[in-house]
Amino acid sequence: MNVMEKKHTGKIEIEDVKQWSLLLLPYKFALDELKTKMNIMAEETMYMNDSNPIEHIKTRIKKVNSIQAKLERKNIAPTMRNAKDYIFDIAGMRIVCSFITDIYDIYTRLSNRKDIKIIEVKDYIKSPKANGYQSLHIIVQVPVTLSHGIEQVYAEIQLRTLAMDFWASLEHKIYYKYDKEIPENLEKELLKAAQTAKLMDEKMMGIREEVRSLS
Repeated sequence: MNVMEKKHTGKIEIEDVKQWSLLLLPYKFALDELKTKMNIMAEETMYMNDSNPIEHIKTRIKKVNSIQAKLERKNIAPTMRNAKDYIFDIAGMRIVCSFITDIYDIYTRLSNRKDIKIIEVKDYIKSPKANGYQSLHIIVQVPVTLSHGIEQVYAEIQLRTLAMDFWASLEHKIYYKYDKEIPENLEKELLKAAQTAKLMDEKMMGIREEVRSLS
């Protein structure tokens, strides 16, 4: 079969590679825009309050096979058009903070911006997942200026503390090590660890407030 002929297998085909790359390019630009805005926000806060709310930032673009698999799980045809319309976390940013209060401060600042539109918020800090997972998830739209005009690009921002991020990283490794079927005893231990991480975050916030009251 000629490589330029399409096979409707739900998998990425050779002739589609360039088209998918073009589809994903605005998501990279959206992350570049977001990272610049976050760095400016962090630097401004540091000058005003003598503290940086952001420990570090990580970004990623979903791979094409992951996008297609997610569409299939939603019973949606794995096309580029559907990826753009139904997948809102193709561009992902993880912001790791020192304290829980920093997370909500950043969220407030994002809410007040005119150049970012918040579409959806899922607060897994106030309402953790059953396995103990904690994070604040925000779906935003970022305007990206391209040669043909301005495109509103979706991106997901995850805000976590260092303790939350450490727990999530460990849980992710265990999840795939056991092929998504974590033994019951490890599930219980992970839940205990998540509760310990929460207590640590609360304790560190208390210590910070005490230090502030003495200065």
